[in-house]
Amino acid sequence: MGKIIAIANQKGGVGKTTTSVNLAASLGVLEKKVLLIDADPQANATSGLGIDVEEVELGTYQLLEHSIAAEKAIMETSSPNLDLIPAHIDLVAIEIELVDQESRESMLKKVITPLKEKYDYILIDCAPSLGLLTLNALTASDSVIIPIQCEYFALEGLGKLLNTIKSVQKIHNNKLDIEGLLLTMYDSRLRLSNQVVEEVQKHFNEMVFETIIQRNVRLSEAPSYGESIINYDASSKGATNYLSLAHEIIKKNS
Repeated sequence: MGKIIAIANQKGGVGKTTTSVNLAASLGVLEKKVLLIDADPQANATSGLGIDVEEVELGTYQLLEHSIAAEKAIMETSSPNLDLIPAHIDLVAIEIELVDQESRESMLKKVITPLKEKYDYILIDCAPSLGLLTLNALTASDSVIIPIQCEYFALEGLGKLLNTIKSVQKIHNNKLDIEGLLLTMYDSRLRLSNQVVEEVQKHFNEMVFETIIQRNVRLSEAPSYGESIINYDASSKGATNYLSLAHEIIKKNS
């Protein structure tokens, strides 16, 4: 039985999509069967895996509408053992369209839960907001990874997200767990980066992943080639970091 993990933070630019794509690819390389669901209207996870967003006809939007079976939206990617349910800009409209629906927070859960039998891990790349899309992802998930940028405003908004997770646990999904806090964009030369790491580890101790994602030029370049860091440059620091994170998650869940 597979595990569904949302990757969420309402702050933009914290490495959410970078983590979704590269963790998914790393788990695939480690011979786990992985499905990545792009639940962000910006569709960066989709283009980051080399899929032309303009040509996406079936994806997360149709899934949330319940107009197709989940299997119909699944695409193969060039990464080993990694499938994708893509997104398109039309996903922007779904928040308005779902407002009047009954059990609107559970639309995603209904369609993707049966897929747990087919995959070891299902990762959901969430939108940078705490709207209905993210709420659907958290309701459907077994756990959540929260990427935190090693910068000054890192902890700003984290309290808000943790409160949202608490209310999702209380109202919609009492099994939702925090998989871990992931420190991203770390630069060991900066005193500020080191202070943020200390601060987060001090406050959240066991909840923080041992793996820290370092700032890495190759990580920033890979999406423009439509590749994960594993495909783009397997020897880079970014690839090493994400493989280490994948190992940590597999060990934690074994």
